[in-house]
Amino acid sequence: MAGFVDSTVKDIDDRLRDLKEEVKRLEAARAALIGRGPGRPRTGTGTTRRARRGPGRPRGRRRSGTRANQALALVRSRPGITIPEIASEIKIEPNYLYRVMPRLAGEGQIKRDGKGWHPVSE
Repeated sequence: MAGFVDSTVKDIDDRLRDLKEEVKRLEAARAALIGRGPGRPRTGTGTTRRARRGPGRPRGRRRSGTRANQALALVRSRPGITIPEIASEIKIEPNYLYRVMPRLAGEGQIKRDGKGWHPVSE
């Protein structure tokens, strides 16, 4: 009976050692995928992204309006232009313009007529 217990304990120890090695490999693979080592904190201060941003500051990139200004200039120079045409002209993906154009329309700078966009007459 003592031999059975000893061999079972040895088998358990061997299996635990194998599992610990696998945990190390998996942690290293995970760290490589997310770009940080195991145990390394995400930020030095421990604050959340929202807290660092401060009140009133928008999320993500600051909007300089460059693409919106380019799109607006194209609409003014070529009334009736479509989003795919604008995207092709300024060499960006059209999905970005599907957010920009309604914002410009909401600001009263352009209006949509069918599939094309037109400047608002002032």
